[in-house]
Amino acid sequence: MYVVRPVELADIAALEALAAVTMPGVHTLPKTRDKIVQAVERSIASFAAHVDIPSEESYLFVLESVAEKQIVGTAAIFASAGSNGTYFSFRNDVIQQVSRDLNISHSVHALTLCSELTAYSQLSSFYVDERLKSRPEAALLSRARLLFAVLAPHRFGDRFFVPLAGVTDPDGGSPFWDALGRKFFKMDFLDAERVIGGARNRTLIVELMPHYPVYVPLLPGDAQAAMGQIHPSGELAFNLLTAEGFEADEYIDIFDGGPILQAHKHTLRTFNSSLTRRVQDVAPGETLDAVATYAIASRPGTAFRAVTIASPALENSETVGLPQHVQELLGVAEGDDVICVRI
Repeated sequence: MYVVRPVELADIAALEALAAVTMPGVHTLPKTRDKIVQAVERSIASFAAHVDIPSEESYLFVLESVAEKQIVGTAAIFASAGSNGTYFSFRNDVIQQVSRDLNISHSVHALTLCSELTAYSQLSSFYVDERLKSRPEAALLSRARLLFAVLAPHRFGDRFFVPLAGVTDPDGGSPFWDALGRKFFKMDFLDAERVIGGARNRTLIVELMPHYPVYVPLLPGDAQAAMGQIHPSGELAFNLLTAEGFEADEYIDIFDGGPILQAHKHTLRTFNSSLTRRVQDVAPGETLDAVATYAIASRPGTAFRAVTIASPALENSETVGLPQHVQELLGVAEGDDVICVRI
């Protein structure tokens, strides 16, 4: 069985091992021990903080194999993107060009540097072990962040977004970066990512990136083809997020042109389909007529836990049957409330 829980100091070594794996589809998972320690400490402080208005808090979750005591995945959510600056992206625009003298009218696709995603809550750092990519635990890990937001809505904004890594070649080069960003930063894509540290809120972005619309037809064909396309390693995350209710097409990343998915919370399945149910004991050996898999979560704050269970339909029930070992994992007992959503 697997459980999603807040990261702990004891997880640092395991996170170092995960960071050593090549993960081009993960923008914001720290790569060095110092950065990992900072992220873990910041997350622990965020979970423990009393929050009135979302600000600089970041919440890092891990997926743990209970039997093996092994960390097999990570996912994070930032309360307010750009809280210590401005979050920059390119917005896909259409500019109308009209000549009455020539009787010509046409539309031009353009990219405009914008800060509209600033103060949205940002999902990030999603990574799951290859062995679990086709299992419900992958969806659990992605969705647990939103379950936490349902339980603690005051900690987050009303809108969420997720940047996904764009297309790169085997050497780490980006056709979109080579056509655009490289001309202003005067460095290779990987060097620029190292300088910026995965952030999209650094002052040097607004200092160097073009302030006027970039006409897409003027970009090379390979750069145009890369716009809005995801790195193959990000396909699982993309599929899970679009099934959740996130939409692409409006914004792309300013570095690699990868898609940025965004949505209002009320359009997301975890928010509009989650159910609060009372825990009911399931006796040892008792079998339930399971028809669906649910993500079950309990308690906001540091005691947050989320698991998957196979269960009878809960939509027309007031209770959810949980075996004793599942109750212990969630830190609940018979009569307590949990939040449930179909996977």
